[in-house]
Amino acid sequence: MTVPSNVRLDPAAEALAPTMREWRHHLHAHPETAFEEHETSAFVAEKLRSFGLEVTTGLGRTGVVGTLKGRHDGNRAIALRADMDALHMQEQNDFAHRSVNHGRMHACGHDGHTAMLLGAAKVLADDPDFHGTLHVIFQPAEENEGGAREMVADGLFDRFPVDSVYGMHNWPGLPLGYMALRPGPMMGSYDIFEIVVHGKGSHAAMPHLGADPITAVGHLLTTLQTIPGRSLHPLDSAVVSTTQIFGGDTWNVIPPSVTIRGTVRAFKASVQDTVEARMRTLAEHTTASFGCTAEVRYERRYPATVNSAAETALCAGVAARLVGAENVDHDPMPSMGAEDFAFMLEKRPGCYVWLGNGPAEGGCTLHNPAYDFNDANLAIGASYWVTLARTLLSPDAAKAA
Repeated sequence: MTVPSNVRLDPAAEALAPTMREWRHHLHAHPETAFEEHETSAFVAEKLRSFGLEVTTGLGRTGVVGTLKGRHDGNRAIALRADMDALHMQEQNDFAHRSVNHGRMHACGHDGHTAMLLGAAKVLADDPDFHGTLHVIFQPAEENEGGAREMVADGLFDRFPVDSVYGMHNWPGLPLGYMALRPGPMMGSYDIFEIVVHGKGSHAAMPHLGADPITAVGHLLTTLQTIPGRSLHPLDSAVVSTTQIFGGDTWNVIPPSVTIRGTVRAFKASVQDTVEARMRTLAEHTTASFGCTAEVRYERRYPATVNSAAETALCAGVAARLVGAENVDHDPMPSMGAEDFAFMLEKRPGCYVWLGNGPAEGGCTLHNPAYDFNDANLAIGASYWVTLARTLLSPDAAKAA
C-alpha cells in the first residue's frame, strides 16, 4: 500500500522509507517479549550510536534512551517514545519476514513503532536544526508487564529531564493517512482480578453433602456484570470481563474450589475504586449464599492514558500539517484498551496519538496471529516525529518557554 496523496512527508523521512522497512522486517522476524528484548535493545542501541546519538542502555532492565543535542542552544527538552516488545503468540503469516521465534510475534505493531522512531532519530541526527535536547525512548514490556513504570522507577525523568513526552500507536480501522487524538482520557486503565471460591468437595451425585463452588461461581459471574450498570454513574464507563475459569478434575466430583480471573477497564481512578469495592462485596456475599467463601486478589496494572490539553493542541497542529486538517479526528471515542505510556504521562505532560493503519479486516486487527504492520506508515510516522520535534524545539518554542 502506498502513502496517500494527502500526506505531506518529510523528504528525508520519505527517502529513508526503504531502510526503515528493512529494520522493521528484521524486528518482526525476531520478536522478543517483556524484559527479554536483549537482541532488540542491542539492535536499537547500535543504530542510534551509528547515527551519532549518546546512548544509554539497561534502563528499566532492557530499555534504551538516545540523546541528541540540537545545533542551537536551548533549555527545552522533549522525549519521544516507542515500545519494542512482542506478544506471546504463534504467528500464522507465511511471508518472508514472519517470526522465527516460536510462540512470539509482533502482533501489535511495536516493530513498526521502533522502526519509525529510529528513522526519525536518523533524520534529526543528520540535520539537528533545533534548539535544546531530544531524547528518544525505546521502552520494553508494554504488553502486560509495565515497562514504562519500570523505566520511570529506574530514574528515567531524573536522568533525562524533559518538559513533555509523546507517544504514538498504529490504529487499524482508522484509514491510512489519518490521525486521531484528544485531550483527556485516550486509553483505559488496566486492572486484573482473581477470585478463588472455596467450597466443600463432594460426590457429584450427592451435592447436598458439599458446598458447590461451581454453582456459586456461576451466579457470581452474572452478578459481577451488574457493577457497570448498577454501581456506576450512567456517564462513567467500565468493563468487567471474566476471561479464565479453572476448577474440577473429572465428571463425578464437585471440586473444593474454583478460580476465576479477568480484567477491569475504566477511565477514572474513582471508577476503579468503586469497581474493586463492589467486586469484593459481591464476591463475599454471593458465594456465602451457597455456603462458600471468596478470596479476592485485585491488582491495578496500568492507569488510564490521559493526554494534557496544551500538548494535545500542539500535536493536533502538527498532525494537521502532516495529513491535512480534515484527516485529523480531534475527538475519537477513547479505547478501553490499555497503554502503559500512562505512567510517563503521570510524570510529565504530553500526548498519545493514533496513526491510521488501514482497514481492520481479517488479520489487520491488533493482537491477531495474522497481523502485520503497514509499511506505508513508516514514512508517515517518522515524518510526524520529525515535525513534532522541530516544532517543539523551534526558536519560537524556545522563546515562549
